[in-house]
Amino acid sequence: MQAKIRRIVLDVLKPHDPSIIEMSQRLASLPGVDGVNIIIYEVDRKVENVKITVAGSDLSYSSILEVIEDAGGTVHSIDEAVAGKVAIDDSPTFQDDPTSPIT
Repeated sequence: MQAKIRRIVLDVLKPHDPSIIEMSQRLASLPGVDGVNIIIYEVDRKVENVKITVAGSDLSYSSILEVIEDAGGTVHSIDEAVAGKVAIDDSPTFQDDPTSPIT
């Protein structure tokens, strides 16, 4: 048995339509999804670059990908994946601190 996926963060290129409201509602309606956060970080004439965070108890990446692709979107990268019995948040390290003497 594989570990359950708890959180996925995706870098996605999507058309303006559907809106991020509609896209978040579609993703949130998937089984195992507890919440969705979509942030637009770049807007072009025909498309938007968005960061999509999906969290839940048992996520299906293939179902998430299907919703995104059905809406005309393309996943550029998977920027974070969290799996297991609990979701672990990222812990800061010396490499994350620009003032650290180690960087």
